Amino acid sequence: MTRLAPAARLTQYAHGGGCACKIPPGVLERVVTGLTGGGDSLLVGGPDGDDAAVLRIRGGRAVVSTADFFTPVVDDAYDWGRIAAANALSDVYAVGGEPLMALNLLGWPVDTLPAELAREVLRGGRDVAALAGCAIAGGHSIDDPEPKYGLAVTGVADPGRLLRLDAGRPGVPLSLTKPLGTGVLNARHKATGEVFPHAVETMVRLNADAGLAALERGAMCATDVSGFGLLGHLYKVARASGVTAVVNASAVPYLDGARAAVRDGFVPGGTRRNLSWVSPHTDFRRIAEEERLLLADAQTSGGLLVAGEVPGASVIGELVPRGRHALVVR
Repeated sequence: MTRLAPAARLTQYAHGGGCACKIPPGVLERVVTGLTGGGDSLLVGGPDGDDAAVLRIRGGRAVVSTADFFTPVVDDAYDWGRIAAANALSDVYAVGGEPLMALNLLGWPVDTLPAELAREVLRGGRDVAALAGCAIAGGHSIDDPEPKYGLAVTGVADPGRLLRLDAGRPGVPLSLTKPLGTGVLNARHKATGEVFPHAVETMVRLNADAGLAALERGAMCATDVSGFGLLGHLYKVARASGVTAVVNASAVPYLDGARAAVRDGFVPGGTRRNLSWVSPHTDFRRIAEEERLLLADAQTSGGLLVAGEVPGASVIGELVPRGRHALVVR
């Protein structure tokens, strides 16, 4: 807990936490249908709901643009800033890009929480952006009864080497570069105040190396695992690519304590909404409810999910020709 306000638990000022506070995926898709798109220069960022937008520009390059912000996921202000920045930068890595510059997005209850805490949040974001070689150039703030923080990020990419949702092909393995479980552990932290340093370490770790490794291995399809859970993001890949994604449940890695958190009832509402969204499109075989919730757990700053093998990542399944269901969990 920061020394500036030891009594202030930031998570208590938010109705949700991290990416679990996203608008439910089914609702969001109905809202934005027909409101996105562009000309032939827009390479990524249409109706499939990609992680970032990619626009072809002159000189054989492409510009990458994304924005991501959320309510407090941990009580420590500096850690929240680091996590939110890593999460926003991940969208650039997920499409094969390199971040160059970011703008802060800050909502702050100026009459409730001290400005010094807001400075700690921004300091955390600055430090993670610096690790990514990404400049922070100001931003925008509003007086908001619920604290929110994130980044609007601009980057560059090679238009001939992009990672897309719609480029998955049958016969390709699926790799996951971070373990699951941040959603349920963050829910436990919010309810009890218990701190999980290993979950924080996972969330602040950049996906830069994973994105570069995917490109070097010739991958063309990837996404990052965030608020819609592993199954939600994998469903978007399978749907856009016209394939079925098969997940070997026993091969999926989890953070220590994640299973116990589910058994003890610390399940975010976003996780349950994710499971409800993907269930009609999924053959779960005999997978128990606990496992289903973990696979749909609303992650914050999760890893990359890559169609292809990535050194050091867990191979959790494969893409196969489209069958009756978009997803199969066995």
